[in-house]
Amino acid sequence: MDYEKVILDLIEFRNSRNWQKYHNLKSLAISLNIEASEVLEHFQWSEDPTESDNKKDSLEMELADVLTYTFYMCEKLGVNPMDLVEKKLNMNKNRKWKFSEPEKQDE
Repeated sequence: MDYEKVILDLIEFRNSRNWQKYHNLKSLAISLNIEASEVLEHFQWSEDPTESDNKKDSLEMELADVLTYTFYMCEKLGVNPMDLVEKKLNMNKNRKWKFSEPEKQDE
């Protein structure tokens, strides 16, 4: 599924429930942060939340929530998230990082 199809489906879903009035940038940003916290919650007591299929599925659904709110914010801003990621990646490729690679440990 490409981004254009995803955003059209999300807008249709939102509009069918009359949620447009709740989808302002501030509310979407708050919701995005809450969902990102729910992603982090999967790591609270476990190094690897993918150790079982149920936990992995749950983590994937939280990531889907994060992406959904991100897509809604991008729709409000009139930008394509794929373009934003590409732009940021290109910036990072030319960036000089302030940290160095960790030293390799002798085995």
